[in-house]
Amino acid sequence: MSQQSVGALRVEKAGPLATLQDAGRFGVRRLGVTQGGPADLHAFAWANQLLGNAWGAAVLEITLGGLSLVAEQDTSLALCGADMGATRAGEPLAPWQAFTLRQGETLTFGSPQAGVRAYLAVPGGFRGEPVLGSLACVVREGLGGHDGEGRALVVGERLTFSLEARPGEEACAVPAQERIDYGQSPRLPLVPGAQIEDFTGTSLFQAFNDTWRVDARADRMGVRLTGPVLHCHRPSMISEGIALGAVQVPPDGQPIALLNDRQTIGGYPRLGTLTPLACARLAQCQPGQEVHLVAVALSEAQEAYCRFLRRFQS
Repeated sequence: MSQQSVGALRVEKAGPLATLQDAGRFGVRRLGVTQGGPADLHAFAWANQLLGNAWGAAVLEITLGGLSLVAEQDTSLALCGADMGATRAGEPLAPWQAFTLRQGETLTFGSPQAGVRAYLAVPGGFRGEPVLGSLACVVREGLGGHDGEGRALVVGERLTFSLEARPGEEACAVPAQERIDYGQSPRLPLVPGAQIEDFTGTSLFQAFNDTWRVDARADRMGVRLTGPVLHCHRPSMISEGIALGAVQVPPDGQPIALLNDRQTIGGYPRLGTLTPLACARLAQCQPGQEVHLVAVALSEAQEAYCRFLRRFQS
């Protein structure tokens, strides 16, 4: 690709945690390497959709805001997910839309107004050298991202992408019914399984009928929920593989929902597994926010996920 066809966004202010994420790193858990990828798959998919990108194109996941980017050329961008109080050249910019950033203009993200993570897409996706087949940045493992070393962005770095796609007009937005209100208390579908029969009847009733709150101990590895203390008859178990969304219950009885950067094996009993879109919704919850767990059948969860994938992968 010629230098003239390469665009770039320059990091003027880095913020606490902004990383490149594509669809994720798969087929390597046997090596102890986790999945990575977007914590909010829904917002990630829509950001790419607005620009006509292929499924899985790398976007910038912006956690907790505090980021400023300067355009080195005119380009089309798309912003979805959390409302970070973004501004373009000093003017307010709402999420869930595509827009044009002119050469020299600054795109700035403040602090979260609703949600936790915003997703910024560029034409064709951000460029980088894949590690184990993916650009997904996992800071804990030091893999992927803009430099292949799993680092968050720092001031002065340049994020590059193709300019072969001509910058478009600001006319494309996510339909209103697809925009999630992150201030609402979500109901999170969970497929029962694993060791659920080992929990007491009272604990199972409480798990699916009481209110849980998102603890401050939450990151891309997992989200701890606080609420009723759950009791399990199983005193110990051999560690086993951990899927995205697995809800483990450690000895303190407070569930931990494991997300994209989770460990690959775990030895705590599990209530079951949140669906991928339930994980996406949980990843946007701020500390203290209320959530509810809702039991769903495996077939129902699979059908909903396949519908989602067909919409964006076709």
